[in-house]
Amino acid sequence: MVETLLDIVQLPKLFKYRYPHELSGGQKQRVCIARAVALNPKLLVLDEPTSALDVSVQAQVLAFLRSLRDELDLTYVFISHDLAVIRQVCNRTLVMQRGRVVEQGETEKLFLNPDHDYTRALIESGRRTSPAALQGRM
Repeated sequence: MVETLLDIVQLPKLFKYRYPHELSGGQKQRVCIARAVALNPKLLVLDEPTSALDVSVQAQVLAFLRSLRDELDLTYVFISHDLAVIRQVCNRTLVMQRGRVVEQGETEKLFLNPDHDYTRALIESGRRTSPAALQGRM
């Protein structure tokens, strides 16, 4: 079963002999995902799955999550403060402020026309801190 899970998350079978300190951040995320899909769930809750990853590894993990979602017919509850990531992965978005829902809807519509001041502030904050925006400041 371990080898099957490693195949699912696109890691070599020899990884079953590796220790956590021998894995990169992206490889560790894939191992965590393998553990999560081991029991064939229909729903996965992903809490900040890309927060500790650099931008290039983050993009790889997000692409992998999209393909895995389609391959295994999964539904994700994706929790993140990074709205750029949310925009890439989610069909629907729910914005919370202080534990209360302030806005929800189809992701692209919400990003193009946010109703709530907090949502607008989060989107604007993401624009100022995105890698592309930061690169433009240098």
